[in-house]
Amino acid sequence: MEVFEQLESGVRVYSRAFPAVFTTASGHHLTDEQGKRYIDFLSGAGALNYGHNNPYLKDRLLAYIAADGVIHSLDMATSAKREFLERFQKVILAPRGLDYRVQFVGPTGTNAVEAALKLARKVTGRQTVAFFTQAYHGVTLGSLAVTGNAAKRRGAGVPLLYSVAVPFDGYLGPDADTLPLLERLLEDDHSGLGLPAAVILETIQAEGGVNVASWDWLRRLERIVRRYEIPLIVDEVQVGCGRTGPFFSFEPAGIRPDLICLSKSISGFGLPMAIVLIRPDLDIWEPGEHNGTFRGLNLSFVTGAAALCYWEDDTLQRETERKGKLVADRLGTLAARHLPAGQVVRGRGLIQGLALAPKRLAKRVAQLAFERGLIIETVGPRDSVLKVLPPLTIDDEGLAAGLGILEDSLQEALSETPDAELSLLAS
Repeated sequence: MEVFEQLESGVRVYSRAFPAVFTTASGHHLTDEQGKRYIDFLSGAGALNYGHNNPYLKDRLLAYIAADGVIHSLDMATSAKREFLERFQKVILAPRGLDYRVQFVGPTGTNAVEAALKLARKVTGRQTVAFFTQAYHGVTLGSLAVTGNAAKRRGAGVPLLYSVAVPFDGYLGPDADTLPLLERLLEDDHSGLGLPAAVILETIQAEGGVNVASWDWLRRLERIVRRYEIPLIVDEVQVGCGRTGPFFSFEPAGIRPDLICLSKSISGFGLPMAIVLIRPDLDIWEPGEHNGTFRGLNLSFVTGAAALCYWEDDTLQRETERKGKLVADRLGTLAARHLPAGQVVRGRGLIQGLALAPKRLAKRVAQLAFERGLIIETVGPRDSVLKVLPPLTIDDEGLAAGLGILEDSLQEALSETPDAELSLLAS
């Protein structure tokens, strides 16, 4: 690790949390240069929904490269882009009755958010964007302005303007409805908010602590923004592409966002790719008004189109929902066995979180889990939530093994925790 410590910027995060040099990866496993195997409950922060080096996607990719397929094309038309667009329309949009234009931005999720914010401001002529407490939308300046994380915001070095935070579902407590506050701010022309250019949200705030919006809350939010003709942007970067079960996390709520941001697993293989889905009447871009050098990475189009084979029927969705229940039940049993009442298990599908109260407890559990061969990260305020995010293709044995390591690590961390901090668990 000395090379990375000496030569790489101090901004790095994951190499500090997981101090090993990895050499190979397959399915839900990573292997380091010492030959030690790790179960992956991180999945590239959601970029590897179909696992590491998925054989079907890899074969398609290697065949394309071997045939001298176009690699980089800016926004020129290519056969690989055409196949992706046609398959995305046929497999994802048409069966759901969705009508969107596809804007390729690149290469990552924050680029999709930036484009969506910029377009919403252009469409409405307004500037301020409403976002939700504990949201995470990226670290470029526009995305950061609609992100709640204080440490990330401090990194901007300049004031983050033209945004306002409103409380997410459950932020004020489980029995407090947060939407009347937003509605009151919008209806009162003396509230100081004014009509925003957009409202942006994640249906599940992954980095914010696996905070889950209820279906009813999402439906009522949509009714509010429709009443005031405010574009609704849904950030699906981490919880889309099947992470919660259905391809889009918002599908069960029955809402229709005006703009949808996708990245991470949209390429299927962990390759850079980000897109914005735009309601057709909002697609008022002038040619070249928004661009990016790597919005035409054809390798991502190839694997992205191939990955849509998983959505030609409902097998993956059903399996993700089934496995998600297995994880939630196991976490609930784990919490009941080792933790006092009140510890929170929350999530949908294969994004599940276990919230732990004492300071540093979750991070210690993650550290001990890594030593035992499990990669799992902490999220939320004070890194107090363990986030379970395995590939959707993981088998039941891999899930059980990873959750077993997690439980053993929690037991050890609790045995090390001073009684004064343990008392916080029961308070």
